[in-house]
Amino acid sequence: MNILITGAGRGVGYETVRYFARLHGMEIYALSRNNARLQELVRECHALGGSSHVHPLAVDLEQFVHDPACLLKLFPDESFHLDILINNAGMLINKPFMETAVDDYQRMFQVNFVAPSMLIRHLMPFMGKEKTSHVVNISSMGGFQGSSKFPGLAGYSASKAALTCLTECLSEEFNHTKVVFNCLALGAVQTEMLGEAFPGYKAPLGPNEMAEFIGYFALNGYKYMKGKIIPVSLSTP
Repeated sequence: MNILITGAGRGVGYETVRYFARLHGMEIYALSRNNARLQELVRECHALGGSSHVHPLAVDLEQFVHDPACLLKLFPDESFHLDILINNAGMLINKPFMETAVDDYQRMFQVNFVAPSMLIRHLMPFMGKEKTSHVVNISSMGGFQGSSKFPGLAGYSASKAALTCLTECLSEEFNHTKVVFNCLALGAVQTEMLGEAFPGYKAPLGPNEMAEFIGYFALNGYKYMKGKIIPVSLSTP
């Protein structure tokens, strides 16, 4: 089974790669702009001694948006089939609304919305050829309608809300194919990103715990859900 996970250099993405690496026969493509962290991840997963393999993809998603070839050239030939795509990478800039600049919005939307959109578009030829492929977009409770909102996170929350809506739209547009789209809106997880948004806050879940849920859902959720936005949260935030 072939799996691509973005944002694999830290936090939930890092631990999700480790989750799949413990399983049997997985080919895991771990994408991050942080090559040093990717190499560390590869060493950790190799030490697990299983039959799965981690393929590091040192790619900056902001660059990929303008130059898709920087990623696509790293994949095997046209016979390659991508079974799972987990759009986990995210960018958070914590600023009061009146201080948030155009560049801040552009960067957050570039990583949180445009990059997943372009990944799906360019990887679609590799998905759903003969068997079902599952696209799991990782959003946030901040982008979930009716949830609690917090000062300083307007741009981040709006970009994640765009990703949730994209999930529903693509599920309808590709309803006739074997590509299933779902979205997980994550609550608080004890990661570096959470620390940037809520300094000093202690989350009820660690990244390894959330990774177990994401991994299981990516493998099985498409059998029961399609085009759904699922809140995954124990607390507010």
